[in-house]
Amino acid sequence: MRLRHADGSTVHLGYCTNVHPAEDTAGILAQLDTYALPVREALGTDLLGLGLWLAAPVAAELAADPAARRRLRAELTHRGLEVVTLNGFPYAAFQAPVVKGAVYHPDWTTGQRLRYTLDLARVLADLLPDDAARGSVSTLPLAWRHPWDAGHAEAARRRLDALTAGLAEVERDTGRPVRVGFEPEPGCVVESSGQAAALLADLDPDRLGICLDLAHLACAWEEPVAALARLRAAGLPVVKVQVSAALESADPVADAEALGRWVEPRFLHQTRTAGCAHAADPADPAYAADDLDAALAARLPGAWRVHYHVPLHAPPEPPLTSTLPVLRAALAALLGGPTAGCDHLDVETYTWGVLPAARRPGTDAELALGIAAELAFARDELVTLGLTPADGAVPGQPPADRAVPGQPPADRAVPTTLGVPR
Repeated sequence: MRLRHADGSTVHLGYCTNVHPAEDTAGILAQLDTYALPVREALGTDLLGLGLWLAAPVAAELAADPAARRRLRAELTHRGLEVVTLNGFPYAAFQAPVVKGAVYHPDWTTGQRLRYTLDLARVLADLLPDDAARGSVSTLPLAWRHPWDAGHAEAARRRLDALTAGLAEVERDTGRPVRVGFEPEPGCVVESSGQAAALLADLDPDRLGICLDLAHLACAWEEPVAALARLRAAGLPVVKVQVSAALESADPVADAEALGRWVEPRFLHQTRTAGCAHAADPADPAYAADDLDAALAARLPGAWRVHYHVPLHAPPEPPLTSTLPVLRAALAALLGGPTAGCDHLDVETYTWGVLPAARRPGTDAELALGIAAELAFARDELVTLGLTPADGAVPGQPPADRAVPGQPPADRAVPTTLGVPR
């Protein structure tokens, strides 16, 4: 979806397709028909944005084949879909039965990560709409924090210098600028805005910057206005925002049984207490655990925020909550002023398949309607800040009021446990 900011710029809002497991061209096209088309129809919009995830093998194939890139763009256009951003964080197999720490490999000390990211930039340059100002690719914040030493830092620096040069070459060849955003995440070398400012401040701001995931920002217990000011002072542009919310518990001891229902085997759910915001090391085990089950075993003191992306429109059942207040404060700081602080926004709830059983969509149609409800929520938050839909979408129109083609009416297709308005 496109929205118009008061400064006249176009703000792109879409959803990230890393929630789907497809890892080849045929699978990508199938997921467009299974999910993206029903999402667009449910929203009543003429144009739907996708934050496309391409696994490394298909990215390499497309980067080597201009005709294949043109065919993919034609398939997107035919379906009323557009791509201005790619998710380059997971390298492959992101919806495997167990992902956990594998998502951080290969990291930025390796040539594989560099090649993958430049492949994505080359692909994106040919997928961009003609009127898009630029493209963006999100990537991991260098590496997981262990092991990391001066040798790893030097190897990563060489890769980032080559990345800058490679992005400049893509722009020379295609005329389309593509920026890469490093995404601070709990447990990684760059977890907080402070670490980003310390480790990434000398990057080329025309090519490289930050992908700000709002669930990660909340888990770091950062205040959005201060975090954004810190990034600005370091000369780090926010090239992309992941519009996401994390799981929160005010009293984890009392909420232990409820929290236990969110423990699952696929993804890491790093858990942080408020003390991490003031610690020299935000991953200090006094305030942090690398997974939710470990946090429950350690009985970390104080309120918790858990790296578990929860559907924006459907907060967890009490006593648990989500970090929507952080999301709203960050969007207001970025987009509520006279100029837009970022123009690429992705809803990135990749955890639909591992939600507690009572909240998990049971069919493809239910998943599509849940994604549509999240996008409607995000769109309406932006409209509240003064942005104007520019693509025919109707603010405040609940997607469940619309039937998905080929499926039962939405009020029967979506269970109330998904929290979609009926």
